[in-house]
Amino acid sequence: MSAAPLVAHGIRRLGVLGAGQMGTGIAMVSAVRAKVPVSIYDRSPEQVKKGLGLMDKLLDKDVAKGRLTSEQAKEARDRVSVVGTEAGLKGLRDVDMVVELKQSIFASLAAELRPDAILATNTSSISITKIANSAIPEGSSASSEEGKKSASRVVGLHFFNPVPVMQKPIFTGLPTEVTVSKDVPGFVSNALLMPFLNEAIMHLEKGIATREDIDTTLKLGMNHPMGPLQLADFIGLDTCLAIQRTLYEGTGDSKYRPAILLERMVDAGWLGKKNGKGFYDYN
Repeated sequence: MSAAPLVAHGIRRLGVLGAGQMGTGIAMVSAVRAKVPVSIYDRSPEQVKKGLGLMDKLLDKDVAKGRLTSEQAKEARDRVSVVGTEAGLKGLRDVDMVVELKQSIFASLAAELRPDAILATNTSSISITKIANSAIPEGSSASSEEGKKSASRVVGLHFFNPVPVMQKPIFTGLPTEVTVSKDVPGFVSNALLMPFLNEAIMHLEKGIATREDIDTTLKLGMNHPMGPLQLADFIGLDTCLAIQRTLYEGTGDSKYRPAILLERMVDAGWLGKKNGKGFYDYN
């Protein structure tokens, strides 16, 4: 696919903050499918090394399965560069769009990046309005022209995990399906998914059914690829709890109260597949 549509929309270089699983996936898909240069920044050199190692493995896997040629994989990998810790956010000054998750960093991004650079958050639950407000320069009001201009740079751009194998909106130019939501807690995906997972955990907590019967019922009866408890393990129970709390606090609706069992499992350090123990064992 040609990168011409991206160039036409002004996205000639993408910046990604964070070299974790999500950041690495976003960088890889952008380099492979959109064919744009990507600059990754992470304060941890060790995490950068780990993230790039994961990218290399995923590209090798795509080559082995015939999804990419060796040349295409090399070209994609060459499009990805790392911003050194000594440069910091200043090393992203030439990007046209940067993707980040943490609200606290947007004030710094707004100050360091070009005034026309798009500031995109990957959040699946935090208020975009709140993040946009944090990008307003100190001393400016939300109602001032400068404040409005700064806030308008912020967009919500959620990628589903794992990024390389999911349909995802990056920007015009990628062959994808894009859905739009109002700025409400959880938007569409998590406002519907997390209460579903939370209810499954409550069923287990109350002894209504075993974990196997809960998951098997949804897999066989509803044709879900995996059951809700297994899916929660794959997402990460700490992530599920954080999002459920955001829904609860953002709406004040008791139907979003996190299951006590979910809270206790996170307290115990049972976070799911990523650390080997959740509702199932992964060692």
